[in-house]
Amino acid sequence: MSEQNHSPGARAEHADALPDYAERVLEVAELVPPGRVMTYGDIAEWIEEGGPRQVGRVMALYGSPVPWWRVVRADGRLLPGHELDALAHYRAEGTPLKDASRAAEGHLPRLDMRRARWDGGEHAEGHS
Repeated sequence: MSEQNHSPGARAEHADALPDYAERVLEVAELVPPGRVMTYGDIAEWIEEGGPRQVGRVMALYGSPVPWWRVVRADGRLLPGHELDALAHYRAEGTPLKDASRAAEGHLPRLDMRRARWDGGEHAEGHS
């Protein structure tokens, strides 16, 4: 997942093959600004359809052309199997992190969800 083109055009060339729900999920994922995150459930709520599992499935199948690391678990744990790639993006973007505890598996930090979570900001006003 780490070697993709994250521009809207990269997704657009495959848009004809995407289910409508997947297209809507990916559009929201592209709105999340650098250094911020939305949870799977946040995106489901935003598009008013499905739930966290459905959004997670879309991201697993179709999410590589968008900034996938900005769509996260509600508990702030990093995406299993992609922790180091995601962590590199978070550090580059200045995403708020919490230091890993000694008990944390792999001693990886978690996202500081209180500070990193994005609610849509100015985009929320135009959201219907």
